[in-house]
Amino acid sequence: MIEDVSRQVVGRVRADFGLDLTSMDEVTHGADQHARLWQARTADGAGYAVKLSGGGTPAGLVVTAHLAGQGVPGVPAPLPTRDGRLYADHAGRRLSVVPWVSDRRALDGPMTDAHWRAYGEVLAAVHAVPVTEELARLLPPGGAAYPRIVAATRAAAERLRDPDPADAAGPLVAELAAVWAAAADRVSTLVRGVERHVADRPGPVVVCHGDPHLGNVLLGTDGQVWLIDWDDAVLAPPECDLMFVVGGVLAFAPITAEQEKTALAGYGRVDIDPVRLAWFLAVRALDDLSDWTRQALDPDASVADRAFALRIVRGLVSPVGLVTLADAALRDLDPPG
Repeated sequence: MIEDVSRQVVGRVRADFGLDLTSMDEVTHGADQHARLWQARTADGAGYAVKLSGGGTPAGLVVTAHLAGQGVPGVPAPLPTRDGRLYADHAGRRLSVVPWVSDRRALDGPMTDAHWRAYGEVLAAVHAVPVTEELARLLPPGGAAYPRIVAATRAAAERLRDPDPADAAGPLVAELAAVWAAAADRVSTLVRGVERHVADRPGPVVVCHGDPHLGNVLLGTDGQVWLIDWDDAVLAPPECDLMFVVGGVLAFAPITAEQEKTALAGYGRVDIDPVRLAWFLAVRALDDLSDWTRQALDPDASVADRAFALRIVRGLVSPVGLVTLADAALRDLDPPG
């Protein structure tokens, strides 16, 4: 049954895309706070991902349409509107429709060797697509926001040194401050590394997904995989994506050495630059750490949401977390002595 809150979207999908949806179930997992996503179906059983986006740009839709048109496997193409556009406007937000290709997220597994190999093959195919003038105009350079990310990290540290005494979540903030204090040396290493090695990261610029962790990978039969959620697509050296293969980035879903080997075998010949890899790891680590800390400190958020953000921060600085992974990568570049 379609709830009242979704009826307007159903009407717009019918008017703009020519699809008569019979069901709409909201998908709640995902970190995009500016979008709503539904799994929808038509009377013939066909499934679609219906997304209403309020932030960012339509670049992800342009990229996926281009990649699919170039024959890149594992990239679901957006459905065009009746008048040939990639999305429709709905009250100032972008309404897009993409085929629902699978219910199985790679995070939920199990991923076979064939899936791991296909994961590498998809990334390689994406990176091999020539950068067109339109893509060069639409896509930002990977890591370009690092000055803002470094500033946000320093601001978070300052807030934790001088917390708001009126904050009702005092114990949570105290615990968060302790987590940061324990990771202070690693965070400082990341900030210094990002600023020190920024000039060392030039390399071949290719189309990158920008966030190809296993939560954005769907599994099919016979080793098929699909790479979804292209909102963070960028132009960058391949290491911007390959850092998700080398180690896995997600603290709760580390990639084993054997899985990494299989994915890279699917990717093909590659010479991963350790400086670029470490730099992108450090930028991502600081971005995640500062953003989840901001959410944990948000007095307007619910207690449950703030506690969830704190758990993410603890995971980031854990022994298998991204902050620790990036810290090790940077220290390997400049060993002591």
